[in-house]
Amino acid sequence: MKNFTGILLIAISAASFGTLAIFGRFLYADGMDTFTLLFLRFIFAALVLTLILILRREPLPRGRVLVQLIGMGAVGYAGQSFLYLSAIKFASAGLVALLLYLYPMFVFVLSVIFLREKVTWAKAAALTLALTGAALTVNPQGGQLLGIVYAVLAATVYSVYIIIGAGVMKQVSAIQSSLVIFTSAAAVYGTLTLVNGAHFPASSSGWWSMAGIVIMATVIPVTTFLAGLERIGPTNASLLSTLEPVVTVLLAAWLFGERLAPITLVGGALILVAVIVLTRSEMNPTLDR
Repeated sequence: MKNFTGILLIAISAASFGTLAIFGRFLYADGMDTFTLLFLRFIFAALVLTLILILRREPLPRGRVLVQLIGMGAVGYAGQSFLYLSAIKFASAGLVALLLYLYPMFVFVLSVIFLREKVTWAKAAALTLALTGAALTVNPQGGQLLGIVYAVLAATVYSVYIIIGAGVMKQVSAIQSSLVIFTSAAAVYGTLTLVNGAHFPASSSGWWSMAGIVIMATVIPVTTFLAGLERIGPTNASLLSTLEPVVTVLLAAWLFGERLAPITLVGGALILVAVIVLTRSEMNPTLDR
């Protein structure tokens, strides 16, 4: 049951993260800049979780765990976002997305080396299917070397974030950890917003999109990811997260009329097969023997 709950939480996280690009597209069209968007995203998310923490009467993390969580937010989450957004200035969005989705492979390697995670045929097969599916789904194209470097660094930083999170989540709840991560990331982007100037949503629909990005694309996916991470481990969590581009592509086709190419559908199908393989393996461990 613990494994099933973890799988369900990561699936919810991936589906919710899939709305990020959609809400972001609406907000950019409404006049927002990247730094202001990310600052408001994280500061409002932190306020929501502060209220939840008070209602649940949970204390704030302390000591070494607090320092690790601040690092995860200020360096890991904020750093990954900055590198990703820098990468798309120098390479196509598809190529950047593909390179970012190298992170399940990086997490797998780091887990085997540092966490002594067992290598199984199901994980190896799911990893291969998921990476292939991501490549077909995002439709990569060319880009400058600097953009490629930024994207690979983004994947690396996010992989380390997940590995550290796997250890930290054994000591705190998803709400406690997410609050510190959001607050730390908000501090970074708040500083950048002050330096570069703020550009807020210009309409009421823009503010509704901001609310969507805070709840649907931040609070829900990050808390469910961290909760699922504690239950099924970093490799499984990162592999299941490859559902995210499938959700994004489907939403873009529905809301913006973007065409779904046959190769994109094949990529999405491969990711779903990877999820099924991994889920069956987690629910029936004897299949790995």
